[in-house]
Amino acid sequence: MATKRISLAEVSRATGTMLLSKEGEQGNQSAPSLRDLTECLFFSPGDGRIWMDDQRMLLMRNSTLGVLRKELISTLGIERARGLLTRTGYASGVRDAELVRNQWPDAEPMAQFLAGTRLHALEGMVKVEPVQLTFDAGKGSYHGEFIWHNSSEVDEHVAAYGFGSEPACWNLTGYAIGYVSTLLGKLIVFREVECRATGCRLCRVVGRPAEEWPDVEEDLRYLNAESFVSSEAFGGASVGVEAAPLPAGGEPGQTLGKNHMVGVSAAFNGACHMLKRVAPTQATVLFTGESGVGKELFAAMLHDISRRKDKPFISVNCAAIPETLVESELFGVERGAFTGATVSRPGRFERADGGTLFLDEIGTLSLVSQGKLLRALQEGIIERVGGTKAIEVDVRLVAATNVDLQEEARQGRFREDLFFRLNVYPIHLPPLRERRDDIPLLLSYFLRRYCQRHGRELAGFTPRAVRVLLNYAYPGNIRELQNLVERGVIAAEDGELIDLPHIFRSERIALDALYSVGQRGELSSEKPDALDTAAPTPKSEFPYLDLLLAGKNEAGQALSLESLELRVVKEAVAHARGNLAAAARLLGLSRAQLAYRLQKGE
Repeated sequence: MATKRISLAEVSRATGTMLLSKEGEQGNQSAPSLRDLTECLFFSPGDGRIWMDDQRMLLMRNSTLGVLRKELISTLGIERARGLLTRTGYASGVRDAELVRNQWPDAEPMAQFLAGTRLHALEGMVKVEPVQLTFDAGKGSYHGEFIWHNSSEVDEHVAAYGFGSEPACWNLTGYAIGYVSTLLGKLIVFREVECRATGCRLCRVVGRPAEEWPDVEEDLRYLNAESFVSSEAFGGASVGVEAAPLPAGGEPGQTLGKNHMVGVSAAFNGACHMLKRVAPTQATVLFTGESGVGKELFAAMLHDISRRKDKPFISVNCAAIPETLVESELFGVERGAFTGATVSRPGRFERADGGTLFLDEIGTLSLVSQGKLLRALQEGIIERVGGTKAIEVDVRLVAATNVDLQEEARQGRFREDLFFRLNVYPIHLPPLRERRDDIPLLLSYFLRRYCQRHGRELAGFTPRAVRVLLNYAYPGNIRELQNLVERGVIAAEDGELIDLPHIFRSERIALDALYSVGQRGELSSEKPDALDTAAPTPKSEFPYLDLLLAGKNEAGQALSLESLELRVVKEAVAHARGNLAAAARLLGLSRAQLAYRLQKGE
């Protein structure tokens, strides 16, 4: 039997001790106030767990984290350690922003932003004093300035290394970037302009949109796990310029004219680390993952950071080549080999000589074509169709598939020997639903990219659009996100924010992303008229009361308010397949609130 959870707020009420300091005494904070946030922090005595809503937390000595910090610096060097701690802070900020957005979806935007400062204090990291906070969702602008008191990071850094010339609040800075970027739906970069670790009296940070910072690449390189992950894709202001407008047009050769690798999530970083490891070698690489996760982009980057970067990168979509033409496309053809072959031409292997040949959707090749490909890979020698001359080629093969080739081989649809030849160094690319931390960055990048391409000037996304985009399932992965943003850029008017009707057409949006329980317990709908395909407006003045009075349980008896609530809660749990946290999000509740309602109804 699970140990009962006790929230920090309950402890405060039971003991009569005010845990909220001066802010708790004011009693006029907009939700979520510090008092509200303490309702989400639970302790399970004797169970060895602490919870922030449905996320497990840890209570550790700061000196222990100081030991870890020192070990990271000693092992990885100060630059890589700073990057790792910055990215860890970013992930923490994203999680806290999701908590606030899901628990208090109807809260005022200013209250949601300030909730991050209260959570940071509640978690024991730092006391945050807002100096200035202005933002305009309609213009996509943000400017925040904060004083950090009692920074946990500075205390340990100074104790270990003394005072230096660089700021030390790395994790805190990453948290601020992740939290605000997730709420706003665009990349907001925070920079520590004063730090106690450099001998200053206090720590002071300033946050602005990425494009308004000069030399923003310096800040972003700590968010990126590897140097080839893009820092320049977000632009940056010229020195001395307060704000840089979105580009009005796309000139050939400009930064955003090519694809960039953008991401900071653990899943994305893991794939990047593997890419860097294998790039200098000659090993065959097999990219696996769902359609739309960016396999060709990773393959192109593999080529760009390899020793073959000055040689050709040839990409082939195997699914697009008719079976009768596979051999001639891959190996070339001699004149007169068949009707219509009026000239000799090289195949993809020859064109990629010295470089990289990327075979996308390799699982679609027939068994006959697979056999011919295997021979070329094993011997490094090809013959053109209709030719007699053996041609030696030096090609690094990179393949990609969105199907399980091992299972295909087991079913006899893919040659097992070819699978083992390709599966030298597999890299699995995660779907977008497993790297949601990257969505704010991707939204910012794609917005800037398509505003440039189509000559538009758009400030950003509405709060409800951000909320839905952050929770959408993305069956088409990054390709679908890219298309949705481009559609929004085209559909919205210049100077406007991109809203849900600009983005979604026939896509099915999850109901929990559109509906929530309001602050007073009412059903709050953010469903736009353009997407409303529901039944006509109820004629009754009291539709919900009528629904309750007309309802019957399994025994044919009238429903009570409590039984209706329990039925809804149980249906949500069934819909979420037993996942209480997911069911709670469907209903706009915390996991603890949902568990309480279930226990009360039993």
